Amino acid sequence: MLYDFGAPVGGLIQMAYIVEDLNSAVDQWVKQLKLGPWFVLDSFTGADPVYRGGPSQADVAIGMAYSGSMLIELIQPKDEHPSVYREVRDQRGFGFHHFGLASHSFDEDLQAYQKRGFELAFLARVPTGGRVGYLDTHGQMPGFIELIEADAAMEAHFTGYRRAALGWDGTDPVRPFI
Repeated sequence: MLYDFGAPVGGLIQMAYIVEDLNSAVDQWVKQLKLGPWFVLDSFTGADPVYRGGPSQADVAIGMAYSGSMLIELIQPKDEHPSVYREVRDQRGFGFHHFGLASHSFDEDLQAYQKRGFELAFLARVPTGGRVGYLDTHGQMPGFIELIEADAAMEAHFTGYRRAALGWDGTDPVRPFI
């Protein structure tokens, strides 16, 4: 079974990367890989964000675009507040950050990963109203696992992004996050 945006229900839907400058990174992905259009959110802290058990103030800029059925996310840390993004940047530099998995049973899936020894490092509500939870894999995987709460609003947003990418002719490479 597939989502309308082409990814398998309950499966891997996203690959995410930390970048130094979102605008430059988007420009490179457009020019070098012909990937777009990009949907950009200039500021994201999340609603009710919790980082490693305490309140979070970290702000990031985000860009999303589809390649086939895979959502590519670019994330630029915008401040020096502690975050899952700054952790990776400070430890390994810019590059791969996390795998995104869709979850229709967010709380149950979160608990299952925690029982495997993965620590909840970040939890927040996103603009679609759902939640995301970043799990620290402690080196068992090459990055975090992000559980993305799958609901109708999330599916509608991601489906809109993918439809925009299908047959994209290179016009309007940067668009507002919807």
